[in-house]
Amino acid sequence: MKDLKNEILAMVGKDLAEIEIALKDNLNPYLELVSDVANHILFAGGKRLRPLLMVLSSRICGYKGSYDKTLSTIFEYLHAATLLHDDLVDGAELRRGKTVANRIWGNPTAVLVGDFLLARGLSIAAATGKPKIIKIIAEITENMSQGEIKQLIRKGSLDLTEEEYLDVIWRKTAVLFRGACSISAIIANAPKRFEKALSDYGYNLGMAFQITDDLLDYTLDADALGKGVGADLKEGKITLPVIYALKKADKTDRLRMESIIKKNKFSVREFKSLIELLEKYGGIAYSKERAKEHIEKGKRALLLFEPSKTRKILEYIADYALIRKA
Repeated sequence: MKDLKNEILAMVGKDLAEIEIALKDNLNPYLELVSDVANHILFAGGKRLRPLLMVLSSRICGYKGSYDKTLSTIFEYLHAATLLHDDLVDGAELRRGKTVANRIWGNPTAVLVGDFLLARGLSIAAATGKPKIIKIIAEITENMSQGEIKQLIRKGSLDLTEEEYLDVIWRKTAVLFRGACSISAIIANAPKRFEKALSDYGYNLGMAFQITDDLLDYTLDADALGKGVGADLKEGKITLPVIYALKKADKTDRLRMESIIKKNKFSVREFKSLIELLEKYGGIAYSKERAKEHIEKGKRALLLFEPSKTRKILEYIADYALIRKA
């Protein structure tokens, strides 16, 4: 895993450096408080995966302009905005190993800076002069909000279905991945078939990424996660491993799982017991298989494009999404 990650980083180092510069440049000049809070979430070790996908996707479409790095910042700003809002809604304590913004600056400030980042994204989109891009960004923002609302409504619901879960992660995660990839074809004035292929790749990568991310909650390595053990479950987020295992468990084991989940402040020992039950009933294996299926579909979509270094990087990113540990 480490070798694949290092290989990807070596291939995209220049792009990541330029994205970093664009992220900082497009936050200036604004109020110092806005910059402080935005910097706290934006520069706390994020992977820059979403803007990188946009840059790589525009390149595979033959884009020759100079606005790709600036446009790519939209996807990091939107992502950061949702994290600011999510941490407040979820009552989280840590994000990427750091105290969440609202516990430092207060809830009103965190909300307003999140709103600013959403608006900043739309402003950058508007500068392209392409109504379709503005529409896509607006739809992404709308979908992410709906995903968060749906998750909030069903918070802690042990009868959450797999279909409901998949709809939430589509709206909260995959829509942003898909948008980052498909917008690239638009700014490159690429054929519709390129836009469709990249849209399919982004959607499937996003779904796999979130399923894998949810699996990471069922680890005892808090340092790698940057948050507490079982943090998502303690916040009432019922994800695919739990949904599947609850459906397959016998009555006795289902009651045991429900008892642990409902506690919210379960012990490490209880959490270990829950993980064992998820493994016993195939919840973890099933989730890994679903993520793998999405990655295979995403990589197949890339076959429309001629073999190239850029296509290889996109394929590597898809492979890495399945094996990452944080």
